[in-house]
Amino acid sequence: MAQSPGDGFINGDLLPNAPELATRGSYGVGVRTMNLIHPGQLDVLHGSQGKYPLYDRRLRVEIWYPASIVANKQPTVTYESTLGRANDPKRPLKPFTFLGRAARDAKPDPSGGAYPLVIVSHGYPGSRLLLTYLTENLASKGYVVVAIDHTESTYGDLAGFPSTLLNRSLDDGFVLNELARLSGKASTSFLAGLVNPDNTALIGYSMGGYGALNVAGAGYSPQALKMFGQLTGGSTALEARTQASPTYKASLDSRIKAVVAFAPWGMERGVWDATGLSALTLPTLLVAGSKDDVSGYEKGIKAIYEGAVNADRYLLTYVNARHNVAPNPPPLASMLPGASVEDYMHYAEPAWNEHRINNINQHFVTAFLGIHLKGIDYKKYLDLPGPEAAEGWPGFKARMAVGLEMRHAKP
Repeated sequence: MAQSPGDGFINGDLLPNAPELATRGSYGVGVRTMNLIHPGQLDVLHGSQGKYPLYDRRLRVEIWYPASIVANKQPTVTYESTLGRANDPKRPLKPFTFLGRAARDAKPDPSGGAYPLVIVSHGYPGSRLLLTYLTENLASKGYVVVAIDHTESTYGDLAGFPSTLLNRSLDDGFVLNELARLSGKASTSFLAGLVNPDNTALIGYSMGGYGALNVAGAGYSPQALKMFGQLTGGSTALEARTQASPTYKASLDSRIKAVVAFAPWGMERGVWDATGLSALTLPTLLVAGSKDDVSGYEKGIKAIYEGAVNADRYLLTYVNARHNVAPNPPPLASMLPGASVEDYMHYAEPAWNEHRINNINQHFVTAFLGIHLKGIDYKKYLDLPGPEAAEGWPGFKARMAVGLEMRHAKP
C-alpha cells in the first residue's frame, strides 16, 4: 500500500525537536537508478571443494545528486521496495511503495562543481532504499550519494550468507571505481564531471558496516578466515581481505577519506582482532544501540571503537536501542492487517521513535562528513561534553539530547 502525498510527513522530514543540522540543504535533489555489472566474480553459492564458477555480478544502484530544482519546491518521488524474504516461504515477498523528496531523472546541478561521493551499503537483507531519509538529505547538501543493492543480499533475491561475507567489500570498491569512470571527462553519463571520486566516504549498516570497515582499512582476522574461509570459495578468496594479506594492503584506496558504520556486524564473532582494528586510520563515526542484540554492543561495536586506536573516531550510542539505528521507519505496509510481525520489527526500535533517530543521524552524519569531505568547521557538534548527553549540546533544543551518548577518541 502506498503512502499518499496527503499524508504529509515523509521519511527524513523534521520533527519539531530535530537537531540543527538535520535540516535539508540548499540543493534540489534528483534521483536515478542505474545497473552496473562487475564481471568475472567468484560464485561462492554454486560450487564446492574449491571449485567455483565465475559470474557477472549485477548490482543495481540508486543515485541521489544535487539537481536543478528549486529546493523549496522539491517534488515527491515514489520508491518501490519489498517486504518479506525471497528464501523464506513464511515471509512471502510483498511489494510496497513509499514517498521521498526527490525528482526522478532530474537534470544535475553543476553549480557546485564535482561533488564528494558517498557510497551506502545496506544490511542483510536490505535494499538500496533502506536509508532514503539520509541519502536524500546528504544530496541536498552537495553530495552525490550511491546506494547499492547487494546481489544475493536484498529482500527480493536473498541467498546464502557466504555471498555477503565475501562480496560486501568487493562491491564497495567496484562501485567506487565505476563512479570514477562514469564521472570522467570521456564519459557520456549524466555523472560526467559531477563527482569527485578522490573525495569519498563510505556508509554501511550492519553487514554494510562489516564491509565498509574492511574497505576503510580494518582487515579481517585469522579467526574470520578460519570460520568463514571455506564458505567463501576456499581460503584464498576471503584471505585477500585479511590484514596479513599483501593483496589486501594493496587494495586500500586513498580516495576514501572517512567511514560511517551503523551497527557494524562481526566483532563478537572475532571478525577483527587488535591488529586489524589498529590498522584503521581513517576518521570513523560508529553508531550503535546500547542493547544491540545482533552486532553486540560492549563486545561488538564499542569494542571496535576501543580497538581502532589509530583512528580519530566517534561512537554515538542510542541508550536502550537495539540494532535498527539506521534504517527508515517501518513502512506503512508492515503495519497493515496480515503483515508479518517480523517485517515490522526488521525496521522498528522498541524504545525509540524512528523518525527521531533519523533526524539525529542526519545531524551527526552531516557534521562528520562536513568536516572530512567539505572542510566545514562542524567540530562543535561532535566534540561534546560527555559521553552522556547533557543540557547544552550544540545543535540540540533544551532537554532533547536525553538518551544519547557520544564518545570521542584520537590516535
